Amino acid sequence: MMLQRIEEKVLRPMSGFVMLFVIIIGFILSTFGFVLSVIWLADRDGTGGGVLMAASIIGWIVFSILCAGLKVVRPNEARVFTLFGAYYGTVNKSGFYFVNPFCISFSPEANAAKAEAEQRTKDAMKQGKLEGGVSTFGISRAISLKLNACDNGLQKVNDVLGNPIMIGAVVIWRVENPTQAVFAIENYKEFISIQSDSAVRNVARLYPYDVFNEEETDESLTEKTLRGSSQEIAETMKTELQQRVENAGLVIEEVRITHLAYAEEIAAAMLQRQQAAAIIAAKQKIVDGAVGMVKMAVDKLGEDEVIVLDEERKAQMVSNLLVVLCGSRDAQPIVNSGSIF
Repeated sequence: MMLQRIEEKVLRPMSGFVMLFVIIIGFILSTFGFVLSVIWLADRDGTGGGVLMAASIIGWIVFSILCAGLKVVRPNEARVFTLFGAYYGTVNKSGFYFVNPFCISFSPEANAAKAEAEQRTKDAMKQGKLEGGVSTFGISRAISLKLNACDNGLQKVNDVLGNPIMIGAVVIWRVENPTQAVFAIENYKEFISIQSDSAVRNVARLYPYDVFNEEETDESLTEKTLRGSSQEIAETMKTELQQRVENAGLVIEEVRITHLAYAEEIAAAMLQRQQAAAIIAAKQKIVDGAVGMVKMAVDKLGEDEVIVLDEERKAQMVSNLLVVLCGSRDAQPIVNSGSIF
């Protein structure tokens, strides 16, 4: 069964101040008529006094009902109205308005609070208590159009190499179409929370946490990594999440990765691996530099004819220079006062 898609209808209701003035005048006239009817009845003018009293009472009832049509819409908020179960319209401009008094503002927060009140009342009745219900009075029935942040904490996910990682992301979102957000899904705040978890998990498992060397990669893996390309991957998460919430009238403004680390069970091993890779890279750089310096020294000595060395002595000098240049400690020089041969 396909869900019924409801097109948004923007209402342009009349000003609430005009109707408020009319209601106040109506209450004053109804009260004055009631007092006058009592006086007429006291003077034994039963017919005229009775009609006026009935009209005054009807006036009180009518103007009391009209008071329910006065609605306030704050900035960056909207109200979705239903009339006897049917969609009536949406007011998305701030102000003080008058709408059909039989319209009801539809809000997931109010519905959730009502369901919670009913559940707590049932639990209280089972326990033999009369109290325990939750009042829904004072709960706003407006739909907020402001920016919201969704942070579901950390998730444990396996990256594309199978390594367990802990990742956390914050999602900045807002309601763009309040009508869709209300009628397309049950609770759009829970919906965005669940979809955020799913999108972060699905995108994170497509990339490696990090690549230590080229031998670990294959053609199926992308060059992007979670650690090195967090901004690009966050944009991918935003795109996928936007596709998931498109039909709910929500807009994803930004997705940011707030936490990224290896899981505890492999964190120590991965730290040693990173340290080993760093040491190997540093040693390789040192060796490359040392070989270049030794070659330059041997060539310079030969060009300037400072000293003529045979191949054996040259090899010994190269070995000594490499030990000095590549050693992790300062060299201790030994001065030879005799012949080098």
